Amino acid sequence: MPPPRERFRALPKWYRLRQSLEAKQSGEHIDAIARQDDKEELSVEEKTETHQSALWENVKVIIQALLLALVIRTVFFQPFTIPSGSMMPTLLVGDYIFVNKFAYGYSKYSLPFSPDLFSGRIFASEPKRGDIVVFRFPPNPDIDYIKRVVGLPGDRIQVRNGVLHVNDKPVDRVPDGTFRADDKYDTGGDVPVYREKMDTGVSYDTLDQFPDSSGDNTREFLVPEGHYFMMGDNRDNSSDSRFDVGFVPAENLVGRASMIFFSLGNGTSFLKIWNWPANLRYDRLFKVVE
Repeated sequence: MPPPRERFRALPKWYRLRQSLEAKQSGEHIDAIARQDDKEELSVEEKTETHQSALWENVKVIIQALLLALVIRTVFFQPFTIPSGSMMPTLLVGDYIFVNKFAYGYSKYSLPFSPDLFSGRIFASEPKRGDIVVFRFPPNPDIDYIKRVVGLPGDRIQVRNGVLHVNDKPVDRVPDGTFRADDKYDTGGDVPVYREKMDTGVSYDTLDQFPDSSGDNTREFLVPEGHYFMMGDNRDNSSDSRFDVGFVPAENLVGRASMIFFSLGNGTSFLKIWNWPANLRYDRLFKVVE
């Protein structure tokens, strides 16, 4: 008996070819999608790496800037602000000054946190009479003071009737007008100003508010070796070597005041920028300290 007739015939050749082509194209399309996905993944990774690289570059720039600022502050110039009126009329409350750190060499107090790495000074040079110096307060070296050098090692210093004497010789002193502060040190009136001139040729103004004050007549001080005698220009309102400061060791010197780079009057806070225009002392900007 002949076999039953097949219900379905084999697919035509052209149909099989079309299916094969479609399958091939479908496979290529899937490969293309996979490759696109890989590219997108790679693109995300590249973007992440680029972002991280940019972030690290910014961090490096900040670190380098901080290190540079630290080097400048330690070796060359350090900014300070004047908090009291002891150096009026030369320096006023609200003055911001640069202090020359290499003027007298370096000690442990030249470094941040004052590490006890060495004693004395390296690359040392001696201050001159009349220099305005920032130094560490001998009884408490964590505190910075600023005064004028009036006595060198071996000098004999005494104040008689308000006149400074160095080695028994009176320092030249002549009237030079009056002064009135624009802050909490305003006495309500004008204060007499006297111009002093050292034998080094340095001259500067001092205030003499109260005749016969406790600092106007002192005993004679003999400045020890390796130490200096400091006084404020505001002679009747200065804690200095006549009183609790005493003789200042050379090691305690931080640097010489060199320039006023900014100044705000009337007790204006540095942070209140909106008050700057009305209280900025324009005539004191970038003024050399003498």
